[in-house]
Amino acid sequence: HIDPKNRMTIVEPGVTYSQLQPELAKQGLRLSMPLLPRSSKSVVASLIEREPTLIPKYRWLLSDPLRCVEVVWGNGDRMMTGEAGVFPSLQAAWEANFAQLNPRGPAQVDYGKLIEAAQGTMGIVTWASLRCERLPKCQRLFLVPSKKLDELLDFAYRLLRFRFGDELLILNNSDLAYVLGKGADKIRALRDELPQWVLILNVCGRDMLPEEKIAFLEKDISDIARQFGLRLLLSVPGASSTEVLEAILSPSREPYWKLSYKGKCQDIFFLTTLDRTPEFVRTMYSAAEAQGYSTSDIGIYIQPVQQGVSCHCEFSLPYNPSHQTEVTRVQQLLTGASEQLLKQGAFFSRPYGIWADMAYSRDALTTILLKKVKGIFDPNNVMNPGKLCFS
Repeated sequence: HIDPKNRMTIVEPGVTYSQLQPELAKQGLRLSMPLLPRSSKSVVASLIEREPTLIPKYRWLLSDPLRCVEVVWGNGDRMMTGEAGVFPSLQAAWEANFAQLNPRGPAQVDYGKLIEAAQGTMGIVTWASLRCERLPKCQRLFLVPSKKLDELLDFAYRLLRFRFGDELLILNNSDLAYVLGKGADKIRALRDELPQWVLILNVCGRDMLPEEKIAFLEKDISDIARQFGLRLLLSVPGASSTEVLEAILSPSREPYWKLSYKGKCQDIFFLTTLDRTPEFVRTMYSAAEAQGYSTSDIGIYIQPVQQGVSCHCEFSLPYNPSHQTEVTRVQQLLTGASEQLLKQGAFFSRPYGIWADMAYSRDALTTILLKKVKGIFDPNNVMNPGKLCFS
């Protein structure tokens, strides 16, 4: 279901970004995506897991653009959350001119929060309503290079404060090479050519005076950039704005972009604030050096979320699965670096694998509360046992 007037769509879990975006485009809409999701990535699964999307100014909550859902709880009960929950069916809601915009409810409880990042331990979602954005009539992407991450942060904060631009993210040279390159040789060459850090900013013009809007935004943003000793560029050594824009607005090519360098990749990701990212980068590099892992292979992705209130910080560690030494080294680095980052204040809001034990062992009260909630919605413990803090 697509509702252009209210900029809403309702999709089932099997719908992928590759399928959804072309259908939305026919109605003049688009959905803000994560960075190069797999072509087979479920849109609903991605948003329930709170994967970061690329447009921070439209993300008021970590769950945006997710709104209402229909969920079958572990006890077998079926519920429509949010404003959809006051109607017996979606059809009845549409006839009453409700568009499943408000995620809170039924009543005052936001039941949708219980399934977010729950890794399937609470219930099964059968559909979700999503808030879309108008498809730009024109857009221009700018690249802002820097030798140091610190030099980009105050500039990024200023852009976020004024809500300038749509897509806004920071990549180091390795991650940008993984995004653009095809094959190990091309990636190495790109990595050596690209600037150490690049802030990517996409400026869009929509219904009213789109070209004029881009023109004045470019002027204002250029003035801000000069205040911080930076420049807006349409190309940098190794990359042009055209190819970067094409890459980040599309699902990943095959093979998946993180696997094209060495065949496998291990990620470490968490929430923090922009101003703290340099210290986490230093910790990651130090941990890698201690394990004998090449720091030049570490891809770094920094994505402001919630309009810049916080940010998603992600380290990608590619490795060759056929070399047991590399596999062991990355496994040890994953454990050691995660422990160091957690002690330093990294917030693992989506605690997979070893992170679940690390996070919940440090917060006994939350663990007790979660188990009580689990007992209400899944009393027989049939929903994905063994995940999070549930046995």
